[in-house]
Amino acid sequence: MIRSLELFSGAGGLALGLHHAGFRPAALLERDRDSCESIRLNIRTGTAGIAGWNVWEGDVRNAVFSDFGEGIQFVSGGPPCQPFSLGGKHGAHGDPRDMFPQAVRAIRELRPLGFLFENVKGLLRDSFLPYFRYITLQLSHPEILPRDGWTWRDHLRALESYHVEGSRAGLEYAVEHALVNAADYGVPQMRHRVLIVGFRSDLGIRFAFPQPTHSRDALFHAQFVDGTYWDEHRIPASLRPRPIAPGRGLRRAGLGIPGQGLRWRTVRDAISGVPRGAGVRGGGHSGREAHREARAYKGHSGSALDAPSKALKAGVHGVPGGENVVALDDGTLRYFTVRESARIQTFPDSYLFHGSWSECMRQLGNAVPVELARAIGGSIAERLDPGGAPPG
Repeated sequence: MIRSLELFSGAGGLALGLHHAGFRPAALLERDRDSCESIRLNIRTGTAGIAGWNVWEGDVRNAVFSDFGEGIQFVSGGPPCQPFSLGGKHGAHGDPRDMFPQAVRAIRELRPLGFLFENVKGLLRDSFLPYFRYITLQLSHPEILPRDGWTWRDHLRALESYHVEGSRAGLEYAVEHALVNAADYGVPQMRHRVLIVGFRSDLGIRFAFPQPTHSRDALFHAQFVDGTYWDEHRIPASLRPRPIAPGRGLRRAGLGIPGQGLRWRTVRDAISGVPRGAGVRGGGHSGREAHREARAYKGHSGSALDAPSKALKAGVHGVPGGENVVALDDGTLRYFTVRESARIQTFPDSYLFHGSWSECMRQLGNAVPVELARAIGGSIAERLDPGGAPPG
């Protein structure tokens, strides 16, 4: 097993997925009380995979990383994304919520074999690209520190100069990044995220992100060509869309011929079988949750049942509209329940969430999908521990 440290753990989605890929966290660091309580709740109730997890609640800026023991081989986490979110204030380096400096500090002090950080796709907006370059260069050369009085742009110029020299000593990482869609890895959600992976340069590891396992073409083929999707869900022929003949008709519709991969998973796939009135705190430890009606308005029409959902969001001012709403077969709209949202984020049904409905939805909107973490983590683990066998 690979001994890791999880920063900015939220409710534990990334850590749980990495567990399934063969990682064991020495600690999970998180400042949000309700998120910490969710993890503790699952520890107490014996949720598979998290027995013995150590939850450290507090501001990571106050953490002494050496306190979590020796031999930490990997660092992971989702540095708070508000400075880069399309719905945020876009403060980047000038925003005190930017926690990438703490991620770099962890790498510098722990000297792990590798790391994985996740963030919103807004990090790659044109206006943030210079700062994104700054982030990746700091992760590449974590021991190259700014001098007193330098701005981040001064530090960036120094890092760029150092990086192009080509011959260096000291701590250094080979860093790769990719913008991935969680739907391509079996998550029933169109969730685009930036993933940053690094391996210590002395290891000589060459990393490539794993190829997608699921596709849009395979889903559309199952819906519009052979009809197997509707068969799976026992949808009557009268309610199915008209089939498209293979060949020219399929090409005119913009659909390719499916390859060997699996089809995208849909909202209907995810929420089928969820009982009405599942517990408001994640499936039963207290409270009852009713389906809440919703309404459509411009730009917020809800997620279709027969496609991956829109990306669930936490919302700066409470639970947002269309992203957390589903459009039903009869045309009505309602909010996803907590358990439905957990399934969309690929948490197991046994995983519980602490807090009110809106608080649980906030945690889920911030979470890393478990299956996305498992897919990426598995590819990383193969390179760090090629002889190891991840748990089931």
